[in-house]
Amino acid sequence: MDLRSRLADIDARISDAARSAGRDPSGITRIVVTKFHPVELVQELAGLGVTDVGENRQQELSAKRETYDGVPLRWHFIGQAQTNKAKAVRRDADAVHSLDRARLADALHAARPDDDGDRLDVLIQVNLTEDPGRGGVAPSGVTELAEHIAATCPSLRLRGIMAVAPLDEEPAPAFARLATYADRIRTVVPDADWISAGMTGDFAEAIAAGATHLRIGSAITGPRPVHG
Repeated sequence: MDLRSRLADIDARISDAARSAGRDPSGITRIVVTKFHPVELVQELAGLGVTDVGENRQQELSAKRETYDGVPLRWHFIGQAQTNKAKAVRRDADAVHSLDRARLADALHAARPDDDGDRLDVLIQVNLTEDPGRGGVAPSGVTELAEHIAATCPSLRLRGIMAVAPLDEEPAPAFARLATYADRIRTVVPDADWISAGMTGDFAEAIAAGATHLRIGSAITGPRPVHG
């Protein structure tokens, strides 16, 4: 299939999964992850009506946003962020899905503390595994981090929660736990109702658990170019 066909196929599958879960497909945002693909692919996606794209690496996000020339897109940063890259991430991302510690929140806020109301959308990434080496705050720290963002980082707008399904567990129970962690965030910020979860292999389970934002890569873009 070509790019248009792959995009249509995924969107049909998303709609089917939403209806199966008793949800309106229009309430789900499909983010196309363009990691390692050239900016020309982003141009082509925009021409097909894509409005949201995702990047894992700050350098690639910044380079593509600088060279992209087309209808406005919403750029989602979904990779692990270093605090020393916070200024560049703040400049080039419209939403950051991977905020997992207070130091990073502080760095993103400090990059543009007086932004005249132009707040950065952020999501707290939670670790759904027992491995502390995986990205994300431990579930026990979700509420504390949400309180820190809400109280001390006024240039950030806490929108919700993000997670990657564990490799050694079925996605459905993991995403069910994620939904309970999302509830914790809403006790701090009641309108933080985004749940960023679900990739090519597990987006149906994510939708069933309430995901609002899906991060779909190669099923739409095709195989990633060889990257040295």
